[in-house]
Amino acid sequence: MSVALYAVVVVLVAVERLVELVISRRNLAWAMARGGVETGRRHFPVMVALHTALLVACLVEVVALDRPFVPWLGWTMLVVLLLTEATRAWVIATLGRQWNTRVVVVPGMRRVTRGPYRFLRHPNYVIVAAEGVALPLIHTAWVTALVFTVLNAALLLLWRIPAEERALARLRSA
Repeated sequence: MSVALYAVVVVLVAVERLVELVISRRNLAWAMARGGVETGRRHFPVMVALHTALLVACLVEVVALDRPFVPWLGWTMLVVLLLTEATRAWVIATLGRQWNTRVVVVPGMRRVTRGPYRFLRHPNYVIVAAEGVALPLIHTAWVTALVFTVLNAALLLLWRIPAEERALARLRSA
């Protein structure tokens, strides 16, 4: 895969993220109109910066360090990336109006336990972790994969998952 094709893949992931932000903003307005309460607001800008840096770093590392495309690794990671995108769509569809890039709870709503939530309490974080490895490794940007994985894990363990757990404690089980 040429660097130009890899750049197209990264740009498509960026466009998908922008679409997610539009959906999230619409769902946030819906939730707030129904008395939604946001938890963990302070970590959100850090999360946005980290995810933006992932996209930029993928391209910078590949170009600046002349990372090669290794077919067996690159094609495998592209399949993993496509699976993460499909699973993310499943998460968004399952949560419907409750899906958000922020941690928001609407009083009276039930905790979702269907779809991927039958198997994992936080499936989107598994998706993000897999994507953070797969996207850079499509073109052997291993430093980006490693740094994102470590920083993302720290963000999730220290801020995001505890904030989400506090929010989920306010919901009734479905």
